[in-house]
Amino acid sequence: MTELGLHNLRPNPGSTKDTKRLGRGKGTGQGKTAGKGHKGYNARSGGGVRPGYEGGQMPLYMRLGKLRGPNMKKSMPIGPFRTYAVPVNVGRLAKAFEAGAEVTPEALVEKRLVKNTRTPIKILGGGELDKALTVRMHMFSQTAQAKIEAAGGKAVLI
Repeated sequence: MTELGLHNLRPNPGSTKDTKRLGRGKGTGQGKTAGKGHKGYNARSGGGVRPGYEGGQMPLYMRLGKLRGPNMKKSMPIGPFRTYAVPVNVGRLAKAFEAGAEVTPEALVEKRLVKNTRTPIKILGGGELDKALTVRMHMFSQTAQAKIEAAGGKAVLI
């Protein structure tokens, strides 16, 4: 077998086809009108229907329902109704803080658990907590609050 190099790279036999040569005389079978038939919009250059056009039938993208605005439970909230919160699990608090420590948004930034204090932070119940911590945060999930209090700590909303 010959050594493989850039000079002898070729596609596998039969994997490539020559392009159809349209409009090159009637002996080719695709001469004269080049497979476009006679006249009409589709025979013209630039002719043909746009993507998504279904011949006048109501197109799929218009038949399906839209989920716009803050007015439906399923829709994506937009504008002033959109809320953001950075999630932090209690398991990460247990690793980062000693027993009896006070956990604030500033302390989380210091320990590099969150990037900044500009967005609200929500404490979630993932992981295990075995230390008593005083957690002062914007939001808590119910499981997180239960785990913090079960470990002997306090969950305080700010």
